[in-house]
Amino acid sequence: MKKTKIKKNKNPGLFLKWTADLAIIIFGSAIYSFGLHCFIAPANIAPGGVTGIATIINSVVNIPVGTLYGLLNLPLIIMGFIFLSKGMMVKTIISVFIITFATDFVFVSVPIYEGEKILAALFGGLLFGVGVGLIYMREATSGGIGIVNQMIYKKYPFFSMGKISLMADAVVIIASMAVFRSVEAGLFAIVAIYVSGKVIDTLMYGGLQGKLMLVFSDKYEEITKKIISEQQRGVTLLDGTGAYSGKERKVICCAAHKNQHVKIKRIVGECDPAAFIVITHAGEVLGHGFTPNKIS
Repeated sequence: MKKTKIKKNKNPGLFLKWTADLAIIIFGSAIYSFGLHCFIAPANIAPGGVTGIATIINSVVNIPVGTLYGLLNLPLIIMGFIFLSKGMMVKTIISVFIITFATDFVFVSVPIYEGEKILAALFGGLLFGVGVGLIYMREATSGGIGIVNQMIYKKYPFFSMGKISLMADAVVIIASMAVFRSVEAGLFAIVAIYVSGKVIDTLMYGGLQGKLMLVFSDKYEEITKKIISEQQRGVTLLDGTGAYSGKERKVICCAAHKNQHVKIKRIVGECDPAAFIVITHAGEVLGHGFTPNKIS
C-alpha cells in the first residue's frame, strides 16, 4: 500500500510578518531602554506606569531599574495571558525582557546625561515615544500599564483609554513628588509623558489622519468637478432626503488630508456660499490617495 504523504501547511507570509514584528519590537524596546538608562532614571523622573514605579523604588533601594521593571511586570504578564491574546503577550514578554536586559547590561557602560533636567525629560520622552510607538505598531505592548489598559478595554470598551492611563500616571507622579521631595520631579514627569504621547500618536496615526467632509448643496455637480480637477480628490455622491422638506438631494462625501480640507472648503464657498458643510476629524484614512490599506 502507498503511504499517504501529509503536506505541512506552511505560511511564509506569516513567518515574515512575525520576523518583522520581532525585529521592530526589539529595536523599539532598545530605544526605550536607552531613554530610561541615559535620561529618565538618572534625572529621578518617574513618567507614570511601571517605569515610574521602578524609578521611585530604585532611588530608595539599591536594585537596578531594569530588574525592577521586569519584576513589576511579572504579575501583569500573567494576568495578560489569562485575559488577552496569547500572540500579543508573547511579543510583550520579548519587549519586557529586552528592556530589562538592555537597561541593566547592554547600556550600563553608556554615559548618562547629567545636564538640565528639562532636557532629560524632553529627550527621555522622545525616546520613550519612539520606542513604545514602534512596539504598539506591531500589536504588542511594552508591559506595565499598557497590559492593564488592554484588559480594561477588552472588558469595558466604552471606557476612555486615555483617562485610565492618565489616572494611573497621576498616582505615580504624586508618589514621585513625595519620595523625591520635589514638585519639579512631577512637572518634569508630565513633560516626559506629554512628549512621549505626542510622538506615539505621530508614529501610529500621523500619516493616516485626515478630514471627512459632508457638503449639502444644490450645486453639487459644480463643486464635485472642481474638487476632482483642482485638488485631485475622490468624491462620493450620497443620496439624501431632507426630513423637513422631503426634498431629495445629493450629499458630497469627501475624505481629504488635514492640510487640504481648507482648500476644498474654499471651493465650496466660491461655488455656493449657502452650502451646508460638516467637517469632522478622521482618525485613520486608508486606501487610494492616502496610506495603502495593507498589513505589513
